[in-house]
Amino acid sequence: MNISLLVILSLTPFFVFIILLLWKRTPLVWVSLITLIFFLILSLIFWKTYPVYIVGSLTKGFLVALDIFFIIFGAIFFLEVLKRLNIIQNICFYLESLSKDHRIQVIILAWLFENFLEGTAGFGTPSTVVAPLLVGIGLAPISAVIIALLGNSASTVFGAAGTPIRVGYSDLATPSLPLFAARYNLVGLLVPVFILWILVAKEKNSKKQFLEGLPFALWTGIAFMIPSLLTVFLGQEFPSIIGSVIAILLVLITTKLKIFIPKNIEDPHPAKPPKNLLPLIKVIIPYAVLIVLLVLGKFLLGPVSISVPLIIKHSIGLFNPGFAFILVGIPVAIFLSKEKNILFTSLKIAMRRTIEPFLAIVFMSGVAQLMITSGHNLSQFPSMLEVIALGFKNALLPLWAPIIGAFGSFITGSATISNVMFGNFLALSAQEVGLNISRILALALVGAAAGNMIALADIIAAEAVVGLKNEEAKVLKGVIIPCLIYVLIVGFVGLLTN
Repeated sequence: MNISLLVILSLTPFFVFIILLLWKRTPLVWVSLITLIFFLILSLIFWKTYPVYIVGSLTKGFLVALDIFFIIFGAIFFLEVLKRLNIIQNICFYLESLSKDHRIQVIILAWLFENFLEGTAGFGTPSTVVAPLLVGIGLAPISAVIIALLGNSASTVFGAAGTPIRVGYSDLATPSLPLFAARYNLVGLLVPVFILWILVAKEKNSKKQFLEGLPFALWTGIAFMIPSLLTVFLGQEFPSIIGSVIAILLVLITTKLKIFIPKNIEDPHPAKPPKNLLPLIKVIIPYAVLIVLLVLGKFLLGPVSISVPLIIKHSIGLFNPGFAFILVGIPVAIFLSKEKNILFTSLKIAMRRTIEPFLAIVFMSGVAQLMITSGHNLSQFPSMLEVIALGFKNALLPLWAPIIGAFGSFITGSATISNVMFGNFLALSAQEVGLNISRILALALVGAAAGNMIALADIIAAEAVVGLKNEEAKVLKGVIIPCLIYVLIVGFVGLLTN
C-alpha cells in the first residue's frame, strides 16, 4: 500500500477526534471510544495486527489507566475531606497574608508550587492539587483548570527525580542531554506570562492588569528557570526540585520586600474569614504530610515495580501519588472531623466523579498502545506511529522534534511515555539526517513537557477534581495557543543551533 495512504489512514481517527470534540462538542468519553473503535478497525483490517498484540494493547491501556484512576480518585477524596473541614477556605484566607493581589497568588500557586510538586512527585499530581486551590481563591473552575495545566509544563523536563530522561530515554540518554534540554527549556520562563494573560484576559482593564503584573511574572519565570539550568551538573534528578525550592525562597523574599509587585492591588474576590477559622498549623499539616509521603514514596518506592506477564512489556510501579492522597485523607477525616459520615461520603463522591474520567483514559490509553504495537502485523507495514513520523525525517527535524514530543504527551498524558514512544525513532532519524542525537532528543523532551499543557489525561484529572464535566473543548482552546508558542519557539531555536 502507498505510504501516503497509510499516513492518511493513521491520521484520520485524530481528525475525527478533533471534529467531534472541538466542533461537535461531544463528551470526551464518547469521542475516546469512537477513536478507539477507529484504531481497532485500522489494526484488524488494514494493518492486520496479530490479535495477541491487540489484546495485549487493550490490557496494557487498561493497566496504564488504572494507575491514573488511583491518582484522580485519591485527589478527589483528599480534597473533598479538606473542603468539608473548611481547610481549603482557610488556606485561601491565609494566602492573602502574603499578598492580597490575586495575580501574585495565582502565579505562586500555579507556577512555583506546581513546579515543586512536579519535582517531588510528578505523575499528574501538580494540576490535581492546585486547580481546587485556584477555585478556592475565586477563579472560575474552567480558568482554574486551564491555568493549572499551563503551570505543569516547564518543570516536567526533569520531572520527579529525572524520570522523563532516566526512564523515558533510558540507554539513549547521554551525559550532555540534560544540559541541552535545560538550555532549550529556558523558553519556559514565559509560562508565568501565559498564566497572567489567561488570568486577566476577560477583565475590563486586562491590558493594564497584564502590564502591571508582567515584571512579577517574568521574575518568577527567571527565578525558577535559571537555578534549574545551573543545577543540571548535579544530575538530572535535581533541577526541578532544587530550582523550585530556590525560586520559592527568592520570590517570597522579593514579595515581602515588595520588589516586582504591582502598584495597584487587584483582588476581585477578597477572602473573607472562614466561619470556622483554623490555626495555620492545622491548615498546613495535611499538605505537609502529603508532600512528605509523596517525596518518600517517590524516592523509596519509585524505582520498584512489578512486571506483568503480558506479551507487551509492562510493569506496575509500587509508587502511586493516589495512595499518598488516600493515606493522608483517611486519618484527617477521622481525627480532625466531628462529622460522622465524612469518610464514607468523601469516598462515595470520589468514586462517582472518577468513573467517567477513568473510562475516557482507558480508551485513549488503548489508542496509544494500538499505535505502538501495530508494527507487529501480517501486512508488513511500519507501525502507525512510525508511519506518522516518517514525514518528519528531514533537515527540519529540529523543528519537528518538539512537535512530536508534544503530540506524544497529548495522547499518552505523560512526557516520559512520549519519550519511550518516540525516542528510538528520533535517534535513528537524527543519525540518518546527520544531526546531533542528544540535541534532537532534548528538543523532543522539551516539547513533551510543553505538551503536558494539552495532555488529555491531565485535562480529565484536573476537570474531575474541580467538578467539571465535558468541558474538554474549552480547556483545549485555552491551553493550545500557549503550548504552540512554547513548542514553536523551542523548535526554531533548535533549527538555529543544530
